[in-house]
Amino acid sequence: MSGMNPKVDFFFNKAKQWQEEYEKLRLIVLDCGLTEELKWGCPCYTFKDSNIVLIHGFKEYCALLFMKGVLLSDTHGILIQQTENVQVARQIRFTNLREIVDLESVLKNYIHEAIEVEKAGLKVEMKTTAEFKMPEEFQYKLDHIPALKTAFEALTPGRQKGYLLYFAAAKQAKTREARVEKYIPQILDGKGLED
Repeated sequence: MSGMNPKVDFFFNKAKQWQEEYEKLRLIVLDCGLTEELKWGCPCYTFKDSNIVLIHGFKEYCALLFMKGVLLSDTHGILIQQTENVQVARQIRFTNLREIVDLESVLKNYIHEAIEVEKAGLKVEMKTTAEFKMPEEFQYKLDHIPALKTAFEALTPGRQKGYLLYFAAAKQAKTREARVEKYIPQILDGKGLED
């Protein structure tokens, strides 16, 4: 089939699980006229260099991930927010080939709508860092260590959100405190959680 990018073949060839499902999803997406690329180790399909949808898999399911899925009308109610902190992308999950075959025309409609969203230049209003939960253990440190507050505010919004989500994810105060203490030097060095 035209449009298949040989650089992406390794993803499909190495798959131990979901191989038939991946191949069917690949054919469906390519039939919509998108360009196939390899990004983040997954097949990613673009329209004029803008990411539209990618194919990925997990232990329990494989999925089509729509980069701006939150902007799609989701007339069939099949788009899923992967986690509560994912603001824009949405998935359609599959656990077998039959589900994909049965939804083929619906999937193509969603892909075409995603292309139209991109053509229209629609953007998503992202939550600001201030809208994320500030763990009280971290707020206490910010209030009592001016250099930490200055360093944290100098971080990019993405790095700030990364820390806030990581600190807040701990259920116990003791764990939140330990996480905050561990990362104070890194914040003071102007680094993000993964830097």
